[in-house]
Amino acid sequence: QVQLVESGGGLVQPGGSLRLSCAASGFTFESYTMYWYRQAPGKERELVASITHVGGVTDYADFVKGRFTISRDNNKKMAYLQMTSLKPEDTAVYICKAFRQLRSTYEYWGQGTQVTVSS
Repeated sequence: QVQLVESGGGLVQPGGSLRLSCAASGFTFESYTMYWYRQAPGKERELVASITHVGGVTDYADFVKGRFTISRDNNKKMAYLQMTSLKPEDTAVYICKAFRQLRSTYEYWGQGTQVTVSS
């Protein structure tokens, strides 16, 4: 059974930090590119960061560059999102996704973890 389970969200003050985790099971994690998305109330889901399965090449949305870091541990089947200098506008549900495209497309989503940035 494929599962992606996020954790690490919570309430943090502006300027604070959080580390989100995404635990994967039921598929060959090391063959998938991993993504973090977020969705704030009343807004579209937006891509935050990605990390490839080969070489660990990362990419970030402009609004998190220099503040967030995505990483992965293939041995542990985990993806992470280290978030620093958090702003109130970072408040959202953060969701991880696994994606692989060969002859077919394989895409798995987690349920998300809530991040609230407020004083």
